[in-house]
Amino acid sequence: MTDGTGVLTVLTVGQVAERFGVTVRTLHHYDAIGLLSPSARSHAGYRLYTEQDVTRLQHVVVYRRLDFSLEEIAQLLDDGTQPALLEHLRRQRSAVVSRLEELAELVTAIDRALEREMTGIDLTREEQRELFGDGFTDEYAAEAEERWGGTEAWRQSQQRTSRYTKADWEEVKAETDAVNAAFVAAMEAGLPPTSEEAMDAAERARLQIHERFYDLSAEFHRNLGDMYVSDPRFTATYDDLRPGLAQYVRDAIHANADRQTAGG
Repeated sequence: MTDGTGVLTVLTVGQVAERFGVTVRTLHHYDAIGLLSPSARSHAGYRLYTEQDVTRLQHVVVYRRLDFSLEEIAQLLDDGTQPALLEHLRRQRSAVVSRLEELAELVTAIDRALEREMTGIDLTREEQRELFGDGFTDEYAAEAEERWGGTEAWRQSQQRTSRYTKADWEEVKAETDAVNAAFVAAMEAGLPPTSEEAMDAAERARLQIHERFYDLSAEFHRNLGDMYVSDPRFTATYDDLRPGLAQYVRDAIHANADRQTAGG
């Protein structure tokens, strides 16, 4: 450590404290326990830090940031072999990389917790896709919130599903599969969407949403039915089960809404 002209300089305790962001009290403590003692003195008798002292402090600061205890740091710096600066830096780099890996895992865990709280679905992404297939994507979730985030239906759905466990979602999936199977069975039997079987399946679909997610009248259910044929992604979800099923489900929903209105 020189002054720019090649002349060796020393630093006071205040200058060292300011340069390294530690307190004077901390430096006095390090001196008292023998971890870092200034090795030079001024003409007035004040203790001063040499270049070697500052290098030692650099190691102390890094190790402290890595949560090493003062006792551990003293052992590392005074282990009898006096490891070279390069060895200390390698050791510190290894410790920092290890800490970065731990922090990265922590960030991932926090992100997942935030995601569960924000979506109201207490499942991992792997569990979501296991239950709902590859069609359950972040894009769908984001779009759903953008389209309906300010509605009462969205609020109800978030409130209800926030309490669901994985077992609850497995039940929802089983109910959905049963409803879809009923639609497929009616269609394959050659029954029209206005048949009792098809309309009953539509009513079961409405009630599942009504009970599990948000209040859904038969009349509003028509809007969902229309979306099943207007949005290609929803259409594909049904048509993958059986070609033409999306249109069949839409028509059955409308027929059931007509039946409910006539019956009411």
